[in-house]
Amino acid sequence: MKSSASLAYYISNAALNKKAKDVRILNVSHLSPIADYFVVCSGTSTVQVKAIADEIEEKLSEKGFYVRHKEGYNSARWVLLDYGDIIVHVFYTEDRDFYDIERLWADAIAVNV
Repeated sequence: MKSSASLAYYISNAALNKKAKDVRILNVSHLSPIADYFVVCSGTSTVQVKAIADEIEEKLSEKGFYVRHKEGYNSARWVLLDYGDIIVHVFYTEDRDFYDIERLWADAIAVNV
């Protein structure tokens, strides 16, 4: 991967492999010192949320990228995967609606998936 943008696309494709819903890439580089992109997606069950997170981890490890920090995996309501320049948010659908992360980061630039 040559850039954070191409890695974000790769992550979104890995999520789509597990039928993630409403996959979005948000460019937050002008808003946050901690990341360039957020990849946000949803699963309709906790089993699917875990499957999406597992697929992302597996596909990225095959390319030599390893998660720096992971939170929320056991409850599978909001799994956060920290890849440095990219933060992945895998939500259970109801929790995504509740936290409304896209509204919180409304000034982010949405990137077409």
